[in-house]
Amino acid sequence: MTPTTVTTQTPQARRTPPRQQGRDSARRPHRGMNWSSKTVVNLVLVLFCLYTLLPLTWLLIAATKNTPDLYGTPGFTFANLNLVDNLVELFTWEGGTYFRWLLNTFAYAGLGSCASVAVSFLAGHAFDKFDFPGKERWYGFVLVGVLVPAAVTTMPLYLMASGVGLVNTFWGVFLPGIASPFGVYIARIFSSSYVPKEMIEAARLDGAGELRIFLKIAAPLMKPGIVTVFLMSFSASWNNFFLPLVMLSDSNLFPAALGIYSWHSRVGADPEFAHLVVIGSLVTLIPVVVLFASLQRFWKAGIGSGALK
Repeated sequence: MTPTTVTTQTPQARRTPPRQQGRDSARRPHRGMNWSSKTVVNLVLVLFCLYTLLPLTWLLIAATKNTPDLYGTPGFTFANLNLVDNLVELFTWEGGTYFRWLLNTFAYAGLGSCASVAVSFLAGHAFDKFDFPGKERWYGFVLVGVLVPAAVTTMPLYLMASGVGLVNTFWGVFLPGIASPFGVYIARIFSSSYVPKEMIEAARLDGAGELRIFLKIAAPLMKPGIVTVFLMSFSASWNNFFLPLVMLSDSNLFPAALGIYSWHSRVGADPEFAHLVVIGSLVTLIPVVVLFASLQRFWKAGIGSGALK
C-alpha cells in the first residue's frame, strides 16, 4: 500500500486563503515608512511656520530701530529701542497724514464690509427662499464673478467710474468693494443650512413682513456665516491696493497700504522714510490681527458647520 501523507493546517491557515494572507501582509504598515512620513510632514509644517513667522519677527524687531540702526545692524538683532519715538514720529509726520490714511482704511474696509455683508446675505436669502423667473440663471451669473480675479475688473471699474465722475473720490473705491459674488454664494449656503423653510412660512402666516423675517429670524441664525463673510471682506478691503492705486491721485484719500507704498517710493531719495515704512506696516497689521483674534470663534464655527452641512 502507498503511504498517505496527511498535511495538518492551523485553524487560521484553513480560514484564510493564501492570496488573502498576501493582501493582509501588504496592507500592514511598516514602522519605518510610518516614521519617515511623519518626519516629512513635520518638516513641511516647520518650514511653513518659518515662512510665516520670520517676516513678522523681522518686522517687530525692525520697528524698534531708527534709520541708522535699520541699515547698520543685522535684521534679527535688536539695537536701541526707539519704538515709542517711532510711533510718535509716524503719527505726527507731515501733519498726521498716516492717521488720515488709517481712518480712510477703516472707512473703506469697515463700512464697506458691513455693506457687503448686508447685500450678500439679502441676496443669498432671496436666492434660497424666494421663487422668481430665471432664479438659477441669475445665480449662475453671480457665480461667474467668483471665477474672475479682482485685478481683471480694475480697469473696467476705473472706466465706469470715470464715466460717472467717481475717479479720485471716496466712492470710487468704496462702492466696488460692496459687491461680493463669493459672499452671495456663502450666504445662500448658510441660508439653506441654517434657516428652515417651515420657520419662514410660520412667520409669514403670523403676518411678519419679509424684511422683519430676515432681521429677526434669518440673520440671527446665520450669525457664523455673517461673521465669516465679514472677516473675509474686511481682510480683502483692508489689503486692497491695486484699485486705489488706479482710482486715486489725491493723497488725502489714500488707504494705509497705498500711503505706505508712496513713502516706500521715496526711500531712495530720502532714507529717513525707511523706518516710517517699517513702523507703518506694523501698525497696519494690528487691527486685522485684533479683529481675527476677537471673532475667530464665530469664524471657526461657521467653517466647521458649513463643512458638516
